[in-house]
Amino acid sequence: METDIKQTILIVDDERLSSAVLNNILSPEYSILMARSGGAALKTAEEAVPDLIVLDIIMPDMNGFDVLKNLKNNVVTSKIPVIFITGLKKVQDEETGFLLGAVDYITKPFVATIVKARVNTHTQIARQMRMIENLGMIDPLTNIPNRRNFDERLDLEWKRAIRDKRPVSFLMIDLDNFKQFNDTHGHLRGDALLKAVSKAFTSCIKRPADLAARLGGEEFGIILPDTDLNGAMKVAEDIRAAVEAVRIPAAYDKQNKLSTTVSIGAVTWYPQIKDSALELIAKADKYMYIAKKTGKNRVYTELPENSGR
Repeated sequence: METDIKQTILIVDDERLSSAVLNNILSPEYSILMARSGGAALKTAEEAVPDLIVLDIIMPDMNGFDVLKNLKNNVVTSKIPVIFITGLKKVQDEETGFLLGAVDYITKPFVATIVKARVNTHTQIARQMRMIENLGMIDPLTNIPNRRNFDERLDLEWKRAIRDKRPVSFLMIDLDNFKQFNDTHGHLRGDALLKAVSKAFTSCIKRPADLAARLGGEEFGIILPDTDLNGAMKVAEDIRAAVEAVRIPAAYDKQNKLSTTVSIGAVTWYPQIKDSALELIAKADKYMYIAKKTGKNRVYTELPENSGR
């Protein structure tokens, strides 16, 4: 079984002591590859395609940000999750990494329990992503994750957010006037529209841990781990604009282009142990209906829930 096979982690750090410490922490559970420069990391990643990359930011030949950019621009390595290791304390450094597609940070000096917890989370996500098709967790029409996949991922990210005291954001999305669209243009055109907007959703999420799923009918959900309200609203607006730009040909007149819009409810939550992820979904659903009632083709949100501040 796949669960009996050790997953592979590529550690990229020019400091031998740092690499050795990480190797000691992770090697009992994972197969470890090493690279001591950005160039070597890119070569090893493309050849071995590891399950996860643990990447230092500060290196002499190419910094971690540039390495990550190159990884994301290579179709072979673009989906490998990357955790930055750093001694940097500036918030903007974290923001830069997340914007480029990093999934997490671990800081020096290393704390073994934290390193293991964060690595385990993202290797588990990576394993789940590979198993999705075999487990019937892809929606056959849109080719994106289905409700079962969504439920499992939300549970994982909810528990992670509680453990790390970090936010999780969620977007509830519903196509506007979809029944009317089907009645006017037919269900085949409706299916084509669902496929097209699903591609728009996935084009707007950048990190491997982010998830766009079809929840049922014309309703979709986007999970954005470790994302504050400002970040969630940016993604939501990107999605709204991307869907508005979608055009598909009409059934009998290919020159006539059909389009749609979406209403989006956005919620950011700092969950506590007593909280339920169902509350997150219910709140986003409520906001989505407010977006519809106030004009459609818009994003609605309120202040983050349970911020703990």
